[in-house]
Amino acid sequence: MTTQHILQVSELTRKVRFILESELNTVWLTGEISNFVAASSGHWYLSLKDNKSQVRCAMFKGNNQKTLISPRNGQQVLVRARVSLYEPRGDFQLIIEQMDDAGEGLLRQQYEKLKNKLNALGIFSPAHKKTIPSHIQTVGVVTSPTGAAVKDILTVMNRRNPTIRVIIYPALVQGEYASNDICHAIALANSRNECDVLIVGRGGGSLEDLWSFNEECVVHAIYDSVIPVISAVGHEVDTTLSDYVADLRAATPSAAAELVSSDRDELLQKVILLSQRLNNAINRKNTNLNQQLSYFQHRLAQVHPEQQLRSHQQKSDELNQRLKQAIARTITQAQYQPEQLQQRLLRVSPSKKISMQQIHIQQLTQRLINAKQNSLLHKSDLFVHLIEQLNLVSPLATIARGYGVIRDADNKVINSCSQVATNNEISVQVADGSFKATVI
Repeated sequence: MTTQHILQVSELTRKVRFILESELNTVWLTGEISNFVAASSGHWYLSLKDNKSQVRCAMFKGNNQKTLISPRNGQQVLVRARVSLYEPRGDFQLIIEQMDDAGEGLLRQQYEKLKNKLNALGIFSPAHKKTIPSHIQTVGVVTSPTGAAVKDILTVMNRRNPTIRVIIYPALVQGEYASNDICHAIALANSRNECDVLIVGRGGGSLEDLWSFNEECVVHAIYDSVIPVISAVGHEVDTTLSDYVADLRAATPSAAAELVSSDRDELLQKVILLSQRLNNAINRKNTNLNQQLSYFQHRLAQVHPEQQLRSHQQKSDELNQRLKQAIARTITQAQYQPEQLQQRLLRVSPSKKISMQQIHIQQLTQRLINAKQNSLLHKSDLFVHLIEQLNLVSPLATIARGYGVIRDADNKVINSCSQVATNNEISVQVADGSFKATVI
């Protein structure tokens, strides 16, 4: 107990679910429906049982919307499902991915198996498909001569283009011998080689009703046909192996008839359009030819000897006139050349340069005189200004206003009473002179 890991319930259910889903994966199962419930979410819940056992199942909305049957209790079905476990309750269950009626489901299994086999052989490859002719005169139809399909085909053909010939190769299209009949009709049409295209088909029905067109021999007969084959089996939702191997698939027999028959009115419009295009082409061609004729006539006129002679004469006259003009220009230039040389000599004469230099010297002399006068005036003004500034700070100006300057015997200025004593001689300078004095 101390060394072994003890599982939680959720761990156990998760492990079991993993083992079931990884080991069994997808299975096919047949059984009877019971306890069927269609939930409001869109999911289906049911049980599948036989006389000994039953198993819970779930089919989710995304898958059950593709199911063609309406399940009910007691119905035998064939299902493809994944084996799983519903962890919250630990219930073993199947997750259904596909559900068919038991009988039809087995046929669908055979259908898928044969489809994969033939596809592996390359029978469905587009490389083997033949092109449907664009202009069809005769159409062969392999179908029941009394079925609704042949009536629909003939009705469409008569309405759209009754000129197309229709050959019916009668064959059973349902039942045990239908596949052999279809193969024989296709082989007969190829041996007679009297039609441009072959329609192989019938009206709608269940998978079992259409099964003869899923038989391997029919697929090979269509594949081996030299005549291009259009498959027109059932309605638009029905798909058979004949559709895959045929050179072209039509949703219905009527659609096949539409494909091989061109509408008379449409053909008439095409003929009218082609006629108009032809007339336009002829008119354009005539116009081009007329233009070419005019061009060649013009070129012929240009290379005609008379035209060339006239052209040379005109060119000669033009050259003669140009020569006369050139001679006249040369004479005129020769006459004016001495005068031009004299003018050039005057332009380069030294006397003119000397005169210009003298004028330049006079201009420079006058500029020098003006500069000296301006400098002298400027210095005079500056001297007067300095004198005025000196007078402003001169002591004489102060003395002239009634003040005096007192000096001691050593001629030092006295500016305090402490600098003199009684009986000291002093000198006093006033505006108009100076005098001596004794301190008392």
